[in-house]
Amino acid sequence: MSELRVASRYAKSLLDLAEERGTLEQVKQDMDLFTKVLDENRDLRLLLRNPIVKHDKKLAILNAVFTGKVSELTSKFFTIITQKNRESALEFIGSEFQRQYNQLRGVQLAEVTTATPLDAPTRLQVVQLVRQQTGQQQVTLTEKIDPSLIGGFVLRIGDRLIDDSVSYRLRKLRTEFSKNPYQSQL
Repeated sequence: MSELRVASRYAKSLLDLAEERGTLEQVKQDMDLFTKVLDENRDLRLLLRNPIVKHDKKLAILNAVFTGKVSELTSKFFTIITQKNRESALEFIGSEFQRQYNQLRGVQLAEVTTATPLDAPTRLQVVQLVRQQTGQQQVTLTEKIDPSLIGGFVLRIGDRLIDDSVSYRLRKLRTEFSKNPYQSQL
């Protein structure tokens, strides 16, 4: 079974159990912390994937890093994952949990990249565009700056990409000009 499918099933189980026990928001914070720590610590990710390191050693490291910082439910979840020999799926479980949580809460994540920082009216327009494209009312917008865009924006909503940047238009225009048969006569 692929790691992503395993991660999806474990994330769903954790989400359902946390919701049933009324600790969903705490577990969400725990998984956010867990994902952040994994993103910032390559060695921990590699350790969790390493088949040579014993499961109890991996659990001891997870407990050392997260005890007192995560809820009891999340700690027990780590124990179950290590007992089932699924530590390598943990990094995917964190992001999959966040995706399923957002889906449950009706939150749409979007990322906009612009050449300059967005002002408030433009940010509101982008949020409205995301709402229009997805039908979701709650939008979490992440902003990035890339001066190479020259102007315009690149908007990523899930697996969709809307590229309305000046650099994209210039590339497109350059391609059109290169196809022009009369260009060689000049």
